[in-house]
Amino acid sequence: MSGPDLRRAAAARALELIEPGMRLGLGTGSTAAAFVALLGERVRAGLDIVGVPTSEATRLQAEGLGIRLATLDELPELDLTIDGADEVDDQLRLIKGGGAALLREKIVACASRRMVVIADAAKHVARLGAFPLPIEVNLFGLTATHRAVEAAVARVGCTGPVRLRRDPAGKPILTDGGHHILDAHLGAIPDPDALGAALWAVPGVVEHGLFLGIADAAILAADRDGQAEVTVLGSLV
Repeated sequence: MSGPDLRRAAAARALELIEPGMRLGLGTGSTAAAFVALLGERVRAGLDIVGVPTSEATRLQAEGLGIRLATLDELPELDLTIDGADEVDDQLRLIKGGGAALLREKIVACASRRMVVIADAAKHVARLGAFPLPIEVNLFGLTATHRAVEAAVARVGCTGPVRLRRDPAGKPILTDGGHHILDAHLGAIPDPDALGAALWAVPGVVEHGLFLGIADAAILAADRDGQAEVTVLGSLV
């Protein structure tokens, strides 16, 4: 099965968790977009929910599908967030931020009673770090922050280059919050908690893509002889 087929299968399983009246955090990225698309179908069929998007891209998609939206200021407590992940391990620790929405994604997830990850099973890893770790940073003092991040990464025993993320034209990308992204190409992260703490200690770091102790479950879809097989890490209830 193709990647889109697997993403849709994981999204369809997550859709079974949605009940009328829910306040939902709507994630960002290709798998989250598959969920929002299916949610839009349910809304057009009469489902009454309200969503809080984690990015401008998700907001535009949801609005186009007729999904009722609110801000997190209007709804500071949510029932459930459904979002994708770039990596997830057996302890439900995540790397997120490939879509440059990690700050808003983490704020929304932490405002939710539960967070459920949906992903292609290829995102399930024994150890985090093969996917470059996104680190959102303030524009002011970028060079100093970049160097401090490199030093923090080295102090906790990680190795690999830390690079400023750029768009196809070579310009540094800007997040919805007006920040830049540093991507740490580490290969493996032996101690995610230690790395997260080290990054938080760097002035200029706005947020990092390690989601630790936030996700409650992960719905993973794999290709089994041309059919989608969905498995669950953690608990959906």
